[in-house]
Parts: sequence; structure tokens; C-alpha cells
Amino acid sequence: MAMPFYKDHVLYHVIESPGIRSVRAWQFRGWKAESMSWKTGCYIHAGLSGTGPLSLKGPDAERFLESLCINSFAKFPVGSMKHAVMCNEDGLIGCHGITERKAEDEFELFAAPPWPLQKLGGTSYKVEAQMRNDYLFQIAGPTSLKTLEKVTGESLRDIGFLRFRESRIDGTKVEVARIGMSGNLAYELHGPIEDGPKIYDAVYRAGREFGIERLGWGTYLVNHVEGGFPQITWTFIPVPGMPDEMASAFIGQFFKISGSVDPADLRARFRTPVEVGWHRMCKFDHDFLGRAALEAEVAHPKRTVVTLRWNPEDVIDIYASLLRPGEEYKTLDLPYAPNVWPQAHADHILKDRRAVGFSSGTIYSYYFREVLSMGCIDLDASKIGTELIVQWGDHGGRIKNVRTTVARFPYLTERRNSDLDSHHDQVSAR
Repeated sequence: MAMPFYKDHVLYHVIESPGIRSVRAWQFRGWKAESMSWKTGCYIHAGLSGTGPLSLKGPDAERFLESLCINSFAKFPVGSMKHAVMCNEDGLIGCHGITERKAEDEFELFAAPPWPLQKLGGTSYKVEAQMRNDYLFQIAGPTSLKTLEKVTGESLRDIGFLRFRESRIDGTKVEVARIGMSGNLAYELHGPIEDGPKIYDAVYRAGREFGIERLGWGTYLVNHVEGGFPQITWTFIPVPGMPDEMASAFIGQFFKISGSVDPADLRARFRTPVEVGWHRMCKFDHDFLGRAALEAEVAHPKRTVVTLRWNPEDVIDIYASLLRPGEEYKTLDLPYAPNVWPQAHADHILKDRRAVGFSSGTIYSYYFREVLSMGCIDLDASKIGTELIVQWGDHGGRIKNVRTTVARFPYLTERRNSDLDSHHDQVSAR
């Protein structure tokens, strides 16, 4: 357990999925308070602890990563990070996650295994791979910087976006990285798992005067849709690095398959970098797995990612069906639906009765007071303001045709982390 146990009322959840097998905090003070935290104060989230990192070290470490990642390594100085994306030969995303450059011949990958380990096996690359069991705490929101500066006792304003360096908390060494999922100002803390409870508690206590909330898994995924971050195990699933006949059984074992799309249609639940907008970080200055497929798709894109804003009357009708005789509509769980993890959800999207894509990552945003989802849709249907239908429900069950409107992506646009200059005091003003 990377975080301490507290005496107040906390709901816990046992997670059994690829890469994460442990007990995770599901809810602390409730989803309303937790979902407001990254707009009005900040949060600390420990849910990704114990997922790595994967350390890759050796003379061929960079060359090996280049062979997998769509990202260029031509400019990657020590002390910086990349959002590394890896695909199979068909250009479908197999994994993604933050990669840090620790030294010229050393890298650390967060949330990316087991894909790189599978690909390294049987090769001649001179790379030493080691899985570590570290804590990973995310501290995000407008007061995150003030919280971390208080607990470390030093200015952290030199840490630019996608940069990291060492600091100390109560005499214990920690790594501070500027990255997060909330869309606005956010940081991560990394270190050995045995230091986790001490560090978590120190940050939580320091952040109380700045409105910190402990964020659980039951609300965490809301920020991905608000902030515009497609995510494996949530808005899509990774393509397994195994034969097709084994893939279905693997996905069925570890993921909750749901939605109006036939569960047998796995392609509806996979994504390419183009379909989630990540092709912008792709550089064709090196050879990598899936390059030919991705290059062809970039030249002739068919789909893109959008935010879908759901019609309030149709949402109310879903809940009203619970109070009527007969079969109700599939319930919209709060604050995200289905309220399980990890999931492989896909709903059909229609335009003029024509299938134009898939919806996933359905949330209720208490901040915006709207139901939103992430759509992967045809380019000719992606203009902001376009009216579409999401077929909400499970395949073979009762379906509710929900009117939706294509909205801006990302939806939370204020004070984006990548745009903020942390040398100015106003970035951390509450």
C-alpha cells in the first residue's frame, strides 16, 4: 500500500488487472468534493503507485525505445520527459505512458509495461530491464505548486512542463515531475514504495490550507475526459501483443466489456494515434513498429477525437426510467459510467442514422453540470456544434438514443499545464 490508512470513512476497491493488482482507495470525501478539487484547490492521488516504473539501461536503450515509439528521440535531454506512444504493426496503440530520461543510457517508463518487456524479449539489444515497485503520487490543481513548495521547503518554479528533478520531503529524497492528467497545473512525485505513506501524509497535511482533497479511483477518471486525455483501460483498451484467438479471452478476463457495440467487435475498443489526436507528437525521422500503417493514416485520416455534450432532457429520461414500470435504460452511474475499472466500453454514434464512430469515457461533470463523453468519430462529423446520437445501453438490451453535440476538445481549457509559466505567482493562486 503506497498511502497511509486514515481513520475517517474511506471506501476501498480490490483491483485485478494487467499491471495493477492491489487494493486502491475508491472514495474519500465523496465524488462531488473530489471532482471539484482540481479546479478550486488541488488533489493527491495514489492510484498509479505500484505500476512501475520500468527501468531500461544500457548502450542500446535509446535505440530500443526508438524502435517502438512514434516519438522522436533526436531532442530528449536528461531531466526531461516524453509521452511515449507505442503501436503494433497495424498502427493500433499497444501502450503509452511517460518516459523519463535519467541519463544518456538510462530511461524510466511509467504505466507502459508489459508491452516494452514483451518486445525486448528475444532481441539482441544490449538493454538491462528492471521493474521497480515505486509510489507515484499525482498532485494537481491551481494550488498544487504552493502545496509542494510548502512541503519541500523550496521553490519548484524552475521545473518546466515535462521536466523533473530531485527534492526532499522531511529529509527523504523525492523526484518531482511536472505532468498530470487534470489538464491544468499538475505534478507527480516518485520514489520507493516504502517511503510512500510518509510522503503522502506529509503532502496531504501541507496541502490542507490550500484546499487539498484525497482523490480516489471512483472519481479520478473524470479528469481525463474534462482535461482531454484519452486513456488505456478507460476510453480505449490496448491492443494485446498476442494472436487474435488469444486476445478475446485476455480482454474478456481483465476488462469489463460493455456498451451498445457488439462485445465481439474489439476494433471499436482499440485506437490509433490519429484517432486520439496523438499523431501530432509522431515524427517519421526513425523506423518504429507500426510506422507504415501510421504514416498511411496520417496522410489520409478518417477519424478524430472530440468531446460530446449530452442533451440534459435525454439524460433525465434515463434516470426517469428507474421510476417507470418495465425495463429501465442502462443506468448512468455517477460520476462516471459504467462505474467500474478497467473497462472496454463502446457505444455507437450515429449521424442521420449513419454510423460515424464510437463513444466511451462517459462522465458527469459536477463542475460543468453536464454529462460528457469522448467520441472517436468520422472527420466529416467532427465540426463543433454538429448534432449526433449516442446509443446508450448494452448490446442486446434496451437502447436510449441520446442527443449529443460535438464540443471543444479538450473541454477544460483554463490554465493548461503546458502553457503555464510557473515563475509567475498567479499560477498557484487559489
